[in-house]
Amino acid sequence: MQTLQHPGHAQQPCPRPKVLSQIMIELECIGGTRTVTGSKYVLRTSQATVLLDCGLFQGRRAESFERNRALPVDVAQLDAVILSHAHLDHSGALPLLWQHGYRGPIYATPATRDLCAPMLADSSAIQASDAAHIDKLIARGVDIAPVTPLYGTADVIGTLELMVGLPYHRKQVVAPGITATLLDAGHVLGSAVVVLDIVDGNQQMRLAFTGDLGHVRLPILRDPEVPTGVQCLITESTYGDRNHGPMSESIDTLATTIAATVARGGKVIIPTFSLERAQEVIFALKRLRADGRLPHVPVYVDSPLTVKITDVFRLHPECFSSEMVEQLRSDDSPFDFAGLQYVSSVEESKAIDALTGPAVILAGSGMCEGGRVLHHLRNGIEDARNTVLIVGFQAEHTLGRRLVEQRRDVRIFGVMHPRNAEVISLDGLSAHADRHDLLDFAQRVRNAGSVASPLRQIIVVHGEPAAQDAFAATLRADGFANVVVPTPMQRIILATSHL
Repeated sequence: MQTLQHPGHAQQPCPRPKVLSQIMIELECIGGTRTVTGSKYVLRTSQATVLLDCGLFQGRRAESFERNRALPVDVAQLDAVILSHAHLDHSGALPLLWQHGYRGPIYATPATRDLCAPMLADSSAIQASDAAHIDKLIARGVDIAPVTPLYGTADVIGTLELMVGLPYHRKQVVAPGITATLLDAGHVLGSAVVVLDIVDGNQQMRLAFTGDLGHVRLPILRDPEVPTGVQCLITESTYGDRNHGPMSESIDTLATTIAATVARGGKVIIPTFSLERAQEVIFALKRLRADGRLPHVPVYVDSPLTVKITDVFRLHPECFSSEMVEQLRSDDSPFDFAGLQYVSSVEESKAIDALTGPAVILAGSGMCEGGRVLHHLRNGIEDARNTVLIVGFQAEHTLGRRLVEQRRDVRIFGVMHPRNAEVISLDGLSAHADRHDLLDFAQRVRNAGSVASPLRQIIVVHGEPAAQDAFAATLRADGFANVVVPTPMQRIILATSHL
């Protein structure tokens, strides 16, 4: 048994033997392939096994539950977990690792570590709440299957005890022969490009995993940092088949949509991810209010999680653009303005639906698969005066995706409702890199290599099939020779060089 000393932890045994008996470096793509959820990638050498991300699958309720419950990761083999950022499709299955007996370190930036505390607790609470609500529907005679929460509070607490904060740019040995460095990915607060320097026998390589890359020139966070000397790049491809429109156009559409909905007496319901998307939308609304372009109607942020996360934002100026750091230091908070109300209690949330006049309502979750937004949608989806404003990517088989597809009828809490409300999508407010951003990042990684250590391999992950395939074709057309588009559970031998 080998041991490693981890910051803040006593020495812990690393289970042996390892999976690989010969000298090679291998990546197994468990999740986040041919889909944008369930991000999980297992890196194996002859000495060590490291898991990159451990996210929840999101989509059809029964299918997602079964895939999440299965957790096809052998925790006895894991030396370490490295988390790119706190979004649940990257972090939400971490408590399942604990449930299955994992007790090793989980490395993440300090901001990501701090965000995981409220986000994983909220995930657990939402699972319990949704299960209880469905039980009530079943008791009333609704023909739907009961659900069981994937994990509970004890699993979340155990998970948080394993998390180790690793600041940007600090090198850390995470497993035998593997050293990690985290760079700013510019996607959400604390998001990281994971850079791994790997030595295994006479083989060596530098690997970079993007997690999710940020869209450049966003108003709150910094642009993504580019690693140097990378031989293998694992890149997301969420928007690999399209470019976002200009931010100014999205802000204009936001303003005109709210104005039109208010004029007909309706409510604007905005499903938002509590991390980053909510803060971006709040900041955009603040600017519209300052410019006199936001009608004087109440704006509700109906999410206790968003309230907690916004507080975490103020603790991490190291993640912000210089302009935003100055605003955070002033009395003019970027996340507050006249008419904005943060809602925490269930009673306040129910009172919003009882309002008869116009309002703007931000509520989670971003893909409409849980949380308070489902109650607002159930209450407002049949009213033609209302608008559902989609501001983030919607995965296949989610309620959010069905809304984007303009389905005439949608299922909410197991009951079909006619969709009379207008649905409008705004990709320009996305915190994800678009095709241009992704290609530019890959080109800059290639240019940051050297003759002795060129970029040899790109693995395209975290995208639906059309986006993955389109971005892979874009890369090949740009001269990248070794581009791999993995399928679920595929194992890939990574390109290395000899010592």
